[in-house]
Amino acid sequence: MDGTGDLFRDFVHALPENFEIKIVRYPTDSSLPYSELTDFVKSATDLSEPYVLIAESFSAPLAIQWAATNPPNLRGLALCAGFATSPVRGLWGFACSLLGPIFFSTIFPKWAIELFLVGPNASPSLVAAVRAAISSVLPKVLSARVRAILNCDARAELSRVAVPVLLLQPKQDRLISGFSLREIRRIIPGAAVEIIDGPHLLLQREPHATADIVARFARYLM
Repeated sequence: MDGTGDLFRDFVHALPENFEIKIVRYPTDSSLPYSELTDFVKSATDLSEPYVLIAESFSAPLAIQWAATNPPNLRGLALCAGFATSPVRGLWGFACSLLGPIFFSTIFPKWAIELFLVGPNASPSLVAAVRAAISSVLPKVLSARVRAILNCDARAELSRVAVPVLLLQPKQDRLISGFSLREIRRIIPGAAVEIIDGPHLLLQREPHATADIVARFARYLM
């Protein structure tokens, strides 16, 4: 959700050296809705060669919306800890929208990073990197992105995605429940699913395992 792209370093390094990687970085000082963030995706994916679009967590609805436009040269869509509609329901969603500004206005505590994002026994360097990425984004921007998640619904667009879809699902995800995976599979029954031991930030905690799966997916499509 930070959108800095800084947390993908280990995942990118674990991908094959002959893969060309482009990271889409969102602004850290302005709270753009999903509809306007599509411009950032468009600028990064206006490619002349075939490519696979990879999106993690917050970026999943955005990637779905873009893939639904059938952009030239897009060969596949990989979603990690993704969702097509709000993964938070009822009073819990209302509470998140109210508490977001308060929560993000303080230094993100280590226990919260471990509990919700990177899991127990994460390396101190990963915890520090996550905290630095979150701290680099204005609290009002993070709060706006939480509201965007709570209000998102890309299910109609998901039904129009024509390319193969890969779903990377963390087995110990404390933020995105199994409902989100089931909803995506209901709409795209043919989506490939990989359940991997790990927390919500799966690409960061398990970069080699996820890179191997994504690489096989990309090679199959190319």
